[in-house]
Amino acid sequence: MGRRTLKIIALASSVLVVALSGLSLAQSKTPYPSMAPLDQYLIADRNAEIALARTAAPPSISRDAKVMVLGTNGYETAVEGKNGFVCMVERAWMNPFDSPEFWNPKNRSPICLNPPAARTVLPITLMRTKLVLAGKSKDEVKEIIKTAIEKKELPALEPGAMSYMMSKDAYLTDKGGHNMAHLMFYMPLGTVWGANPVDSSNNLSEPFPGSPLLLAPSYKGNPEPIDMFLMGTGVWSDGTPAPM
Repeated sequence: MGRRTLKIIALASSVLVVALSGLSLAQSKTPYPSMAPLDQYLIADRNAEIALARTAAPPSISRDAKVMVLGTNGYETAVEGKNGFVCMVERAWMNPFDSPEFWNPKNRSPICLNPPAARTVLPITLMRTKLVLAGKSKDEVKEIIKTAIEKKELPALEPGAMSYMMSKDAYLTDKGGHNMAHLMFYMPLGTVWGANPVDSSNNLSEPFPGSPLLLAPSYKGNPEPIDMFLMGTGVWSDGTPAPM
């Protein structure tokens, strides 16, 4: 084997090491690069999922709400409601499409939507979920949602749409201490409520001093034309104090 051949082999080995190091670094920055096996997102005990969904709002609301649970093909009605509210446990794919936790199988986000949100925001959740469980990629889901909005296949946002996320048992993110008891108000894109402003690059800045509102980067026209404003409640749904 000649000296030239040895040099080529050494160079190729170096390139491979660098490439693998870069891949390892990329993977470390993206802990959930793809969807996990479906069973990691499902809750085996149906009654446990119903109970968890109801923790999103005070019992005066959740006990008479419709409850939906996640099945292998999407959300299914587990309990019929009486008051127009819908409670469910969202999964991580309701995060922004560029979220590093979009495929986090540990995410459990109990939410109770009021009647206007149940009619006009819930369909987004149901469509995203159905597409994800059908094996669509993030890019495919985003494009299909965008097309559905353009064709008016999804309902326009109703005034007064809001939801409760006051569950003490939620797992919203791997970032410790980031669970909080809060309400979410859904508004047309670009609404200014005195929450944290958005700069020219569509990035959120720090909240206005003293404002109890935060603008959530969950929809923000990406592609759903909805701004979500969060307001901490200071109490969990069971009435016990919650950190702000």
